[in-house]
Amino acid sequence: MDQCKSVAAPLVVNEKLSKNDGIEKAEAIEYRSLIGSLLYLTTTRPDLMYSTSLLSRCEDLKLEGYVDSDWAGCMDDMRSTSGCVFSLGSGPFSWNSKKQEVVAQSTAEAEYISAAANQSIWLRKLLNDLANEQVEPTVIWCDNKSVIAIASNPI
Repeated sequence: MDQCKSVAAPLVVNEKLSKNDGIEKAEAIEYRSLIGSLLYLTTTRPDLMYSTSLLSRCEDLKLEGYVDSDWAGCMDDMRSTSGCVFSLGSGPFSWNSKKQEVVAQSTAEAEYISAAANQSIWLRKLLNDLANEQVEPTVIWCDNKSVIAIASNPI
């Protein structure tokens, strides 16, 4: 016969949190880094998910994307691998990594392919359906100067 076991969550039962609790505010970058690490852990530790989700709530729910790629990373077919992660507020909620379908001729092309514009558009439509319309343009962070110049060109 199977036995059910309870798992203790690292949060006091019925604890109510307030942003104005009198405690000195944490450094925003450090706090977001810790919350991001905890969110990563929740994929393997569901007992942490509720507590982390509660702590990562943020009023400024702005969609942002981060992209990167490795140029010709696969030695067999010289195709690059793209990676992207999207965050809403302080926590990442959508990510993807896959081999590109074409062979990029330069690092700029590999990075431009990974820019994930179609993923951004889909997420904006999804958030709109969930009554969280994104009024501002979605910022997609990229570390390649050529891609930034191409994306910034209004032509």
